[in-house]
Amino acid sequence: MAASRGGFAGKVLRVDLSTGKIGVQDTIERYEAVLGGAGLGYRVLWDEVPAGTGPFDAANKLVFAAGALVGTSVPCNGRTTITTIFPTCWPRPLVGSGHMGGHFAAKLKYAGYDALIVEGKADRPVWLMIRDAKVEIRDAGHLWGSGIRRTTLELSQEMGPDCVVAAIGQAGESQAPMGMVINSVSHSAGGVGGVMGAKNLKAVAVQGSGAVRIAGDKAEWEKLVKFHLSILGANNQHVVPSFPTPQAEYYNPASRWVGQPGRRWGAAKPPVELTGDIHDLSRIVYRTNSAAFFLGEEAWKYTVRGNGCTACPIRCHTMLRVPSVTVKYGIPDMAQNTCIALQFGRMFFKGLMAGKGGEAAIEACMVGMHLADDMGVWSNYGQLQRDLRKLYEGGYLKARLGSKEYASIPWDKYDRNDPAFLLDLVPRIANRQGELGDVLSRGTGAIFDTWSIPESDWADDHSTTYWKMGHPKHHANEDDGQCGVIINTQYNRDAQCHSHTNFVRNGLPLAVQKKLATDIWGSPDALDAPGDYTPANPYKARRAKWSLMRKELHDALGVCNWMGPWVASPRWERGYAGDDSLESKFLSLATGRPMDREELDRAGERIFTLHRALTIRDMGQVDMRAGHDTVPPWVFEDAKGAAPFTKGTIRMDRADIGRAMDFFYEAMGWDTATGAPGKARYAALGLADVGEGLAAAGLVPQDGK
Repeated sequence: MAASRGGFAGKVLRVDLSTGKIGVQDTIERYEAVLGGAGLGYRVLWDEVPAGTGPFDAANKLVFAAGALVGTSVPCNGRTTITTIFPTCWPRPLVGSGHMGGHFAAKLKYAGYDALIVEGKADRPVWLMIRDAKVEIRDAGHLWGSGIRRTTLELSQEMGPDCVVAAIGQAGESQAPMGMVINSVSHSAGGVGGVMGAKNLKAVAVQGSGAVRIAGDKAEWEKLVKFHLSILGANNQHVVPSFPTPQAEYYNPASRWVGQPGRRWGAAKPPVELTGDIHDLSRIVYRTNSAAFFLGEEAWKYTVRGNGCTACPIRCHTMLRVPSVTVKYGIPDMAQNTCIALQFGRMFFKGLMAGKGGEAAIEACMVGMHLADDMGVWSNYGQLQRDLRKLYEGGYLKARLGSKEYASIPWDKYDRNDPAFLLDLVPRIANRQGELGDVLSRGTGAIFDTWSIPESDWADDHSTTYWKMGHPKHHANEDDGQCGVIINTQYNRDAQCHSHTNFVRNGLPLAVQKKLATDIWGSPDALDAPGDYTPANPYKARRAKWSLMRKELHDALGVCNWMGPWVASPRWERGYAGDDSLESKFLSLATGRPMDREELDRAGERIFTLHRALTIRDMGQVDMRAGHDTVPPWVFEDAKGAAPFTKGTIRMDRADIGRAMDFFYEAMGWDTATGAPGKARYAALGLADVGEGLAAAGLVPQDGK
C-alpha cells in the first residue's frame, strides 16, 4: 500500500509502452526528498536514464509530474513539469523540462498520481487513458495526423467532458525537436512534443474523481489562502497599477496591472466594464489583460475575458474574438494565450513588432495561435521567429536553400507583413517539409549544423537575443544586470526563471524595493534599477541563488513561477512586503510535516544541484565554468559605445561578470574554478550517491570540495 501524507497523492504511475506493462510505486518512500515536479523528474533521469541517451531513444523517459500543492486551493497551483532529455539543446541533448499550466496536473492528482513516467516506445500510435485506477494503452491510429484540437475533442467525447487531454500535433508526430505538448486549449510545454512522438504516444487523457487531502488545520489553511490572495498583484506579480488612481499610492506605466476601471472586455457577450475597487480580492482577474499589455489599447475591444490554470485568479491567458480572421484566413475567430505564445504569429514580422502593431498585429497573433496551438509548434521563447528574420534579412536563406524551394515560399506576403504567410510557413515546420521546414523544426542548433553557419553569427548579434546551447536569453541583463546573467548561465534551455524579474519589475519605487531587499537578502545593494547597474557584490549573487532555488521549488511544488514568488505585495499597510516563507507554510499545512523556510530552501538547492549533476554527467566534463556557464559577446557591447555602469545601458563588464560568477559559486558552495559541486557538497544536500557516482567517473573537482 502506498505511503500516505497530505498534499501528495501517494503514487507514481509507470507505463512502459514497449511491453504494455502498467504499474505504480510509492511517492513518499522514493521521491519525498525531491518534493515532486521537476525534482522527481531529475531523480528519475539520474537513476534510470544512462548518460548518452538521445531524446528520441526508447531508453529516454518522459516524466509528467505534479507537486504537493497541485490540486489544492493554493492560488496558482496548476503547473505540470515534463522532464526528459531535451531535444533542442545543442550541440548535445541534455536534461531539461517543459512546463505547462492548465488543468492536467490537478486531474492527475485527483486520479491518484503525483507523476506519470512514460518509458519505452509503442509499436503503433497509441494514447493513454487514465480514469482513476483504470489505466489503458489504447490505439490512436484514427488520431495520428490530426491536430491537437481534434484530438482533444474526440478523446473528450470518448471519456467525458470532465477529462483533461495533453496531446501533440503534427510537429510532435514528426519528432520535431520544436514540438509542444498542449492541454486545456493553450497551455503548452515546449520542446517535449517530439519526445512523445518518438514514443508513438499521441495523447494522455485523465479523469480523476478523488481529492487532495490537507493534513493540517483546515482553519489555518483557509486563513493562509486568504492571506495569499491579499498579497497577489497582477500578471508576473506586478503589485502597482499602470495608471494613476486614488486607490493606490504608486503607479508605474510599465506594470502589467492594466485593468483600469472604465476599461471594457469589448468582445464579451454582453461586454463587461471594469468597475469598483482595484484591490477587491473577488476581482483580481480584472487586473490583467495580456493582450492589452503586449498589443496596446486596440486589444480591449477584442477581449472576451481572462482564462488560466487551476486555482489561479490572475487568468493571464487572454481570450480574444477577432471576426475578421475567419473571413480573411478561414480560421476560428477565437483564440487565447499569453506572453510569447500570444505573439507567436506577430513576432515573425519585423514590421509588426514596431510599436504595438495595431489590428494587423492582432490578426497575426490570431493566425499564429491557431496554427501553433493546433499543430504543436514551439517558439523557443521567440527564438524561432528571430531565427527566421535573421536568416531571411541576412541573405542566408537565399544563399543556402535550393532555388526551387526558395521560390515556393511566399516571401511577397512576408515582405508586406501579411499574416497569410504563416499559413504556408508553420505547416512546413510542423511537418518538417523541405529543407527550411526541417531545419527550423529542429531548433537553432540545426541552423549552425546544417548550413555551416558559425554560432558566433548569432551570439554576436544582440537582435537575436541568442544566449547559448541553441536557446535565447530569458530575462537576463536587460532586466536584472549580473543577477539576470548568472541565472541565464545555469540551464540547458532558456532559463524559465521569473523569481528575479518579477521582483525588480514589480512597479514599486526603487527605494521601496531596496528596503524589501534589505529584509530578504541582507542589503539594499542586492539589486539595481534596470539599466542603472553597479558592480557585482555578494548580495546580488545571494539573490541570484534565491531566485533559482525559488524557481526549482515552484517547479517541484507545482505552483507558478510566472506569478511568484510573493515577497512583494500591493499592501501599503505592510510596507508592500509579501511573505518569503509562504511556500513552506503551505507545504507544512498540506503534508502535516512542519518545514520552515530554511529547510524548504535546502530542498530547492538539492533539486537544483541534481540538475547540475545530470548536466555534468551527460556533458562528461567537470569544468562547467568554461564549458557551460557561458555568456554571449553581445552582453558586453553597447550599440552607442556606452561604457558598463553608465546609466541607460545594459552593457556588462566582462571582468565584473567573472567576479559575479565567483560570488555565485561561493554562495552555492561550489568550486569557483570549475563551477562544479564537490563530493562534500553533494553529501551535505542528501545526494551522497550522486557525488559518489560522479567521483567514480572523475567528474568532481580535484580538491573534492
